[in-house]
Amino acid sequence: MTISPDTPRLAFNDLAEAVLALRERGLRLTTPRRLVLEALFLAEGPVSAEHLAHRLKVDVTSVYRNLETLEQHGLARHVHLGHGPGLYVLVGRGEHEFLSCERCGAVRTLTSEQLDPVRKQIEERFGYQARFSHFPIVGLCPACLTQRQPRNPRTRPGSNGSNADEPERQDEHSHGDHVHSHPHQHDPGQQHEHDHTA
Repeated sequence: MTISPDTPRLAFNDLAEAVLALRERGLRLTTPRRLVLEALFLAEGPVSAEHLAHRLKVDVTSVYRNLETLEQHGLARHVHLGHGPGLYVLVGRGEHEFLSCERCGAVRTLTSEQLDPVRKQIEERFGYQARFSHFPIVGLCPACLTQRQPRNPRTRPGSNGSNADEPERQDEHSHGDHVHSHPHQHDPGQQHEHDHTA
């Protein structure tokens, strides 16, 4: 079982600084540990131990053991972005918190500072110090909300309810073992297909 994410975060910007941080804590940089660190640096977002094990072609038990060591020493965190396994992400450049869509699985990554006003309101009203790094704020993303709402009568006919002048935005989606972004228009009838064979 993974530990609580209360361990103070270590600051580092690249692999060399992360390795130095490990050695300063008396930890050996074994080959599997280095491979896991390198894979986390290459990942575009939180990833599962199973994804890393498959990519690195190493035993998943070894990957879990090294991820827990990295988390115990403040180099990584795990987050639950749905019903799948915990996903791991490096925290050297700062903590991140998440919004997760319960319908389509879209995930938005935020800095802690962006959610500080929400955190302050919760503390003032209920006395809780909230964090959204281990479990995200769950709800419906803008695209799913648009699908639920009636079409805006002011949009042009044939536009499927989307505003032609609205700029394209980037949506992040979680597919169980990783998170990625891609351009997305507000189109209520649009179905998204993803190729994750690479």
